[in-house]
Amino acid sequence: MKRALILAAATVTLAAVAITYAVTAAVDSPAAGVALDTSRSGQLLFLDAASRVAAVPADDPGAARTVGDLHCRRFHSSGGTAVCLVAEVHGGLPGTSALILDSGLRETNRLNLAGIPSRARVSPSGRMVAWTVFVTGETYNATGFSTWTGILDTRTGYPIVNIETIPLYLDGRRHHAPDVNFWGVTFAADDNRFYATVSTRGRTYLVEGDYRKWEARSLRGNVECPSLSPDGRRLAFKKRVSPSSAGPWRLHVLDLATMRETPLAETASVDDQVQWLSDELVAYAKPGAAGSSDIWAVPADGSGSPRLLIGSASSPSGFDVMRQPVNATS
Repeated sequence: MKRALILAAATVTLAAVAITYAVTAAVDSPAAGVALDTSRSGQLLFLDAASRVAAVPADDPGAARTVGDLHCRRFHSSGGTAVCLVAEVHGGLPGTSALILDSGLRETNRLNLAGIPSRARVSPSGRMVAWTVFVTGETYNATGFSTWTGILDTRTGYPIVNIETIPLYLDGRRHHAPDVNFWGVTFAADDNRFYATVSTRGRTYLVEGDYRKWEARSLRGNVECPSLSPDGRRLAFKKRVSPSSAGPWRLHVLDLATMRETPLAETASVDDQVQWLSDELVAYAKPGAAGSSDIWAVPADGSGSPRLLIGSASSPSGFDVMRQPVNATS
């Protein structure tokens, strides 16, 4: 079993790349000692328009928000653990620091990575942490950039900076190719099973991974940025429905037992890894006014209509606190 060590120096030539889901390649300045507590029930955590971690009451997202002093490009929290991806410069090249935080958002570990922050996720228990960054310069990729996705087991402290070394099976056959890219990890409650997107040879796949066995197997094609429901039975994801760059995706939910897909009532093209707020409701960020983003919510069964949940916000966390219907703007 071959697992990569933390990146000591970038092994690829990085360049600033305009990516739709990265704001800029500017450097963040994280601050220590915030007042927010991720273990406190009844709140939703998110990033505000200034990329600061903030919180609102889960049953009243329109209420006044509590804003901390921690800045992140991507953020996620669950089970008393949080991950904050910070844009930095490493050796004159764009890089990312993955800050692992406790329930009081105090730093417990830091991993210095190549690339630009893209996705972040923590398992329901808080044990497993995953991240995705964009890197450039890998010669096999004609677009000039690719993804590196890593996983950290906080209990052992062991990181895998790039999971592309995992044995991959597509349609039951071992797959070898230089252009394999993983992104959008989501964890099951057992801290072993995980789901992710894989792209290779011009196609994307949903794969199910086994951390202990260290292998991943494809389940179906055309699934990006999966997010596992609290009951572990369904995956919300974005599906490519158009070749147009103006509106390529539509949010769907996949029943893992039947493999039946349900399109959600949100018809806008959403480029985000959604967050389950309960077994019935998912949240996601989409562009708002003046270049910012807003958090919206929509029922997970395809019914209803999208509702504005939190304005000028992104990176929602908190499925375990959403127990009552939310008051949101239609």
